[in-house]
Amino acid sequence: MTSTMAPTVTRRGMGITIALTAAIVGIVYGYDTGSIAGALLFVPAQFSLSTTATEWITTFTALGLIVGALAANRVADRFGRKPAMVLIAIGFTVFAILQAVAQDIVWLDITRFFLGVSIGISTVAAPVFIAESAPVAIRGALIVGYQLATVTGIMVAYFADWALADSGSWRLMLGLSAIASGLVLIVLLRLPDTPRWYVMRGRRAEAVRTLRLVDPETDPEEAVREIENDLGAERGGNLREMLRLPYARPTVFVLVLGFLVQITGINAITYYSPFIFHDIGWSGHSVLLIQALIEVFSVFATVAAVLLVDRIGRRLTLLIGVGVMIASNALMVVLYALGSHFGGVRSVLGFIGILFFTAGFNFGFGAMVWVYASESFPARLRTAGASVMLTADLVANLLISRFFLTVLQGMGGEGTFALFLGLAIFSFVFIAWMAPETKGRPLEAIRVYWENGGSWTPKHQTPGRRGADRQPGSVVAP
Repeated sequence: MTSTMAPTVTRRGMGITIALTAAIVGIVYGYDTGSIAGALLFVPAQFSLSTTATEWITTFTALGLIVGALAANRVADRFGRKPAMVLIAIGFTVFAILQAVAQDIVWLDITRFFLGVSIGISTVAAPVFIAESAPVAIRGALIVGYQLATVTGIMVAYFADWALADSGSWRLMLGLSAIASGLVLIVLLRLPDTPRWYVMRGRRAEAVRTLRLVDPETDPEEAVREIENDLGAERGGNLREMLRLPYARPTVFVLVLGFLVQITGINAITYYSPFIFHDIGWSGHSVLLIQALIEVFSVFATVAAVLLVDRIGRRLTLLIGVGVMIASNALMVVLYALGSHFGGVRSVLGFIGILFFTAGFNFGFGAMVWVYASESFPARLRTAGASVMLTADLVANLLISRFFLTVLQGMGGEGTFALFLGLAIFSFVFIAWMAPETKGRPLEAIRVYWENGGSWTPKHQTPGRRGADRQPGSVVAP
């Protein structure tokens, strides 16, 4: 018995190791995203920076994100998922060290740009690497685990920033992630590529061998045939088809939704929360500990979304999250309008406002937005749809990075959060208007919804003749 079970345990362990290694990349990504908030308390004084120059530190990272995300598919498809992951790990390691030893602002900005390129590639390549490598039985959990890993990385960054703040060690804040990414690089070099990529390159034998290695409970020959069929279904789609009926509607949906994810302000909190907390009465380096505690709450909010989404549905989960963001923004507007008259009470309520804003985002937008990107198009357009949403998301992130501090100074906290409030309300109305409830529906049924112009009932049917008109395989509302 021992001799027959040991290989299975080892192989299952290999599949999990592959997926968990990619998830750790998510932690590094989250850390590199969050650590800049603590560093920005010290870097402007170090290099005598204006508000605009301070904004450019995060803006260069956002520009790199766009470049990396646009290049990610070509890199991962041409050279392989594993080489893409190795490139990411090298980039995270090298550029974390280089930003930690930056001697001037130009050095730091250029390094942050290339770190952003590495992060951009990881946003596409890491989830793909997990999805194509993980054992079928735990694939969903490990993909969700990548999202949790990213939020956890942001949380760890804030705790590290707080621990180092008294010494002013901003270089160490930015450079610590090199340790984790360097360890991930060592593990990655020992792993195989994904079965799907091997099939894409015509290396069928290696695909079968890898499937036997990572998922012994799957019939590797049958799994390879399924991959070949899926790849055939994906061929033929292009962006021009997405702009024509019947897919123009879902294209607009994912484009606007992707933009709203970032423009509603989550990365204003991630990058610049110390400035906001100082504005509402908190002082010293406690602002970093406060944001770290908020990120702990955000991890629980993400877990709650995962546990509830299949019970209450995607649409309601998303609407609840955005509704919490609306209430939180309204509270922040009131607090800023009251000024400093309420002292400590204002500071505590401001903490509660940011806490629930961040939690609402992670419960709604953060957990659900990519689900709609993957479910709104047929297989041949699915990758393009996700790319459209990601591009819109990153453009909005660029705007937040570049202009948030300027807007905060020019409009004040009241005007800034009133703007975010308006955008959150628009998001709620847009989701209520366009987002379908896709819980429990197969991908083919969701495609038919969009092809019917945003209706579960085909247009040729009348409510009184659903049963009579139904054709075999047609989709109607329950």
